[in-house]
Parts: sequence; structure tokens; C-alpha cells
Amino acid sequence: MSVVEVVNDPSSNVAVILPTYCEAENIERLVHTIEDLDFRPTIVVMDDSSPDGTGEIVKKLQEAYPNVILLCRPAKAGLGTAITDCFRFILTQPNPPKHIITMDADYSHNPQDIPRLLQEASEHCDVVIGSRYCKGGKVKGWNLRRLVISKVANKLTARLVALPINDLTSGFRCYSREYIQRILPELHSETYEIQIETLRQASIRKAKVTEIPITFTNRKMGKSKLTKNEILSFFLYVLKTATKNSRRSTTP
Repeated sequence: MSVVEVVNDPSSNVAVILPTYCEAENIERLVHTIEDLDFRPTIVVMDDSSPDGTGEIVKKLQEAYPNVILLCRPAKAGLGTAITDCFRFILTQPNPPKHIITMDADYSHNPQDIPRLLQEASEHCDVVIGSRYCKGGKVKGWNLRRLVISKVANKLTARLVALPINDLTSGFRCYSREYIQRILPELHSETYEIQIETLRQASIRKAKVTEIPITFTNRKMGKSKLTKNEILSFFLYVLKTATKNSRRSTTP
């Protein structure tokens, strides 16, 4: 992994992680919108050598925004490793931020909701989830079939892994630095199962997790990167976790 022009801002108590692969159509507008917030977070873009020039766009953005950090990997290596690699990088900086935000880089998550996540996190929460399915949450741009499948999958997953969360698969989250420091050695996911793994650790450690409603908007530009193999990996992880929970509950 290579690092391009790291600037560590000691005044920033927030880092925003943006994993990217072929997001040239979205990344510039997204970074501009985050920069227009009332505070200036450290923005960490993890790009897997996108062939569409996403990394080059971020390099140009760094000329205007010294708080933007670009981490480059030689090939597409999965969402799970992208997030954990960013966690490791952020925690090794001289002044690691108090809160770490993860969000999609395709503009399906509204950056204007970041202050709301942080406000909730200030109430001593370890994880705050931007939820599509808690009261007040919405999804725009999905057909009924996709929405029903997603809701049912989340309910089944919550039951299987014994987590009382409405939206376990949301990638829009705020983590406390202390929580990430505790769980990072236990994170081994390569793809989308990272969303369950981080919450499973919260369940094991009795961490405080809460949800706030958001409106999720289906991407307008670019294509979804979720593959069949990644979906299979996700469900295999859920089943493995459910089996572990079952064994633990039946152990005398």
C-alpha cells in the first residue's frame, strides 16, 4: 500500500474513510460536499488502483484540500480489508481522531448526516449506525423487490447473530477511536461481512451501539461493485457467526 501526501491535522477530531474503486463520477462532488461542512475532518480515501482515474482525481483534490489523504493499493482487495487498513493507518498517526466515520463513496450516503452521527456519538456511544430501517429511515431509488429482500435479510441476520439492530449492513457509521483500538486485532473480514464483524465485536464486548435514521439514495452514477462471491462470503460469515453463537449459548 502506498501513501500519497499525508497531512496530519492535529485540530481534526474526526476522520472520514472513503473506500473507492471506479468512483471517478462521484468522488470529487463527495469530497467537496464533506469539505463544505462546518468542520474539516481528515478524509482518508482508500483507492484500489481504480482504472477509471479515481486516484488521479483525488490527487488533484489534495492541491486544494491538505486534509485529504490518499492511500493506494495495487489491486481490488475487498471492502473489509480497505476499512481495516484505514483503521490501522489512522490509529498510527501522531494525533488519531476521536471519531472515525465510514461511508460509501458513491453518494448513496448524505454527508450532511455526518454531524448527526457525531452528535449521537458524543453521548458516549461506541458505534452509531446511519440506519435505513429504524423508525424514520428511508430508501430512495430501489424497487420493491430489492427493498423487501434487504429488509428481510437484515431481520434474519439480526436474529441469527443475536444483534438487536435494524440495519446491520449499513456502511454509514461512526466509531469511537477507543472502540476501534479494542476490536482491531479481531477484525479479519475481507469483504462486506466487515459490517457484521464490527457489530459482533460490539455484542461480545457489551459496547454501546445505537441507530439514527437516514435516507439512503441509490447511486445515480457508476455501477455497484458488489459481486456474487462477496454476497456468498457475507452469508457464509453470517451462518458461521450464528453457529458460534448457538454453541456458546448451549455450553454449560
